[in-house]
Amino acid sequence: MARVSVTWETLELHTARPFGIARWTHSTYPRTLVTFEQGGIVGRGEAAPNAFYGETRGTVEAVLPLLAGALTDGWDWDGLDARLKARMPQGHPSVRCALEMAAVEWAACAAGVPVWRLLGLSPSPLPESSYTVGLGELDDMRRQAREAVARGHGVLKVKLGTDRDEAILEALRREVPQVSLRVDANAGWTRPQAKRMLAVLEAARVELVEQPLAAGDLEGHAELRRLARVPIVADESLHHVPDVIRLAGAFDGVNLKLAKLGGPLRALAALRLARAHGLGVMMGCMIESSLGIAAAAHLAGLCDWADLDGALLLGEDPFTGLEWTAGRLERPTGVGWGVERR
Repeated sequence: MARVSVTWETLELHTARPFGIARWTHSTYPRTLVTFEQGGIVGRGEAAPNAFYGETRGTVEAVLPLLAGALTDGWDWDGLDARLKARMPQGHPSVRCALEMAAVEWAACAAGVPVWRLLGLSPSPLPESSYTVGLGELDDMRRQAREAVARGHGVLKVKLGTDRDEAILEALRREVPQVSLRVDANAGWTRPQAKRMLAVLEAARVELVEQPLAAGDLEGHAELRRLARVPIVADESLHHVPDVIRLAGAFDGVNLKLAKLGGPLRALAALRLARAHGLGVMMGCMIESSLGIAAAAHLAGLCDWADLDGALLLGEDPFTGLEWTAGRLERPTGVGWGVERR
């Protein structure tokens, strides 16, 4: 067998402005680029750790030397999964994602095709992606919304999860009356607050609300779903592919992120499971470079909604190749993930 090598480096990604959600506000996001080489062909993946799922830069750097040896053959995806589980049965999904991404891109490059074609997926157009208005002072949120609409974005996702959410949402609807609004509370509401917000969401013509309650509160989400006219989409409640089954009774849809599920193949499995259980599907992302966003984009044509703006929020993206027209992302057409290092 041809010589195999797995290497990695950590990149410091910086958002153009501090990015706030209900749990925190950050400007710097360490992301680890994994490179797999076999027989002169290269595949790449990105680890985007999130503390909510138990990962940090430190855990990624500690675990990668233990898991990298599982990637021995770019064609052997089932073997990779089995070897990863043998080394570490659970946890560290962004590291698993980076390794799986690298294997899948390697195979696509060996075949000389884009990943979506290698996986036999339809070349259908991608849903328009939302652009996120991060949580902050009201004037700053208004400015974020105005600037996004001026750049041509037609769908905004508003971060909420505070005691001033009603005022924020009403102010933004007045500020940008023409756009579609989505709301993401990042598990920041109590049950009484969520119930009070339902009328506000309807009045603001909100398209959907993402993760209103705590991740483990499926009973609360199920009750809220019965009362709401707005679709309720799970994010923090979804950690693993089988979670989709238990979420089907409490949510209208699920937000799939490669870095929390463990890679593109796991995300594709979750997507198909969600469809089998009648759920809508959003393809989402962390704050990532265009490498991570490209991997999600290869699956997004199968989804109802897209939230793939992670790289658009950066001050400088270390990768190029994705074609955006405001919130409309073209399906990558290049070999592999279709992006190159800047």
